[in-house]
Amino acid sequence: MPRPRKCRQVCRLPRHDAFAPVGCGHAAEAVVIAVDEYEAIRLIDYEGLSQEACAASMGVARTTVQQIYNTARQKLGAALVEGRPFRIQGGDYRLCQGDQGCRHCCRREGGEGCCPREEEP
Repeated sequence: MPRPRKCRQVCRLPRHDAFAPVGCGHAAEAVVIAVDEYEAIRLIDYEGLSQEACAASMGVARTTVQQIYNTARQKLGAALVEGRPFRIQGGDYRLCQGDQGCRHCCRREGGEGCCPREEEP
């Protein structure tokens, strides 16, 4: 029997959760990217963290982050190449409250700047 999946710690939900190509007249099926996959992309590609630092932030093993990241990039690649919209939703995650010691968390004191969604109405 496989081990139960461990919830991945996510700093915040994405500011925008759906994207579509401009000028695309057909209604192609959307690619769905999980929230934990979004978080891996955010931490590694946007924040510039290593997979090891990303794993510490998300509370999982580096090999797990590597799998999450590879799956997310494969889905993003398919959406870009095939001109399909994509949505960010679902996945095995829990929102961080800023008190778990995550040094890249926007919820802890002094972590302003990466949570603009919470400042908007």
